Amino acid sequence: MKLALFDLDHTLLPIDSDYSWGVFTTTIGWTDPVDFSRRNDEFFAHYQAGTLDVHDYVRFATDALRRQGAINSEAAHDHFMRAVVQPAIKPQALALVREHQQAGDEVIIVTATNEFVTRPIAQAFGVSELIAVELERDTSPGGTGWITGEIRGVPSFREGKVTRVAQWLASRKLDWADVDSTFYTDSINDLPLMENVTHPVATNPDERLRAVATERGWRILDLF
Repeated sequence: MKLALFDLDHTLLPIDSDYSWGVFTTTIGWTDPVDFSRRNDEFFAHYQAGTLDVHDYVRFATDALRRQGAINSEAAHDHFMRAVVQPAIKPQALALVREHQQAGDEVIIVTATNEFVTRPIAQAFGVSELIAVELERDTSPGGTGWITGEIRGVPSFREGKVTRVAQWLASRKLDWADVDSTFYTDSINDLPLMENVTHPVATNPDERLRAVATERGWRILDLF
């Protein structure tokens, strides 16, 4: 099997969808603009530095969703897709995904952003297989069935991406040795997964990943 793995934010998209969703919730009046912006910027800086506590971040990032409920949240996300995401989808990114699909590769988006934000984005790219941060739901007797703010299972972040892809392979009775794998990412946070695949591709890489890719002779792709 040939496996094409794609990070999402700043790899297939020239934006960070999680950060942009947070900004969007402020523009529609769901969050206090000053406090939310300050905390969002702090978490984003930790992500870039590789020091993010993903559990704390997900609680913060989903707080407005939990308060608004499923119907309002899904309607807002439809608006977010039209206003923010669709204009950010570049033809060259779509073409790269299609190239792998037309070659018969199994294409998976592997992202540290949560499933609520990213599932519709993966669909917009024509990708049905998504490995994202999965969210716990309130399934207690009389519960709402809506998200709780906690993460279900292993978060697909840093080393967790390796674990989640390995779980995906195992569910198909496969191992790393059974696949010819390519992984596209911009972030030094994804170094663990890059070191596990057959063909790592530093895509629009941040400064630290570009240096590592240059040192190790990995392919560098400046997609946009």
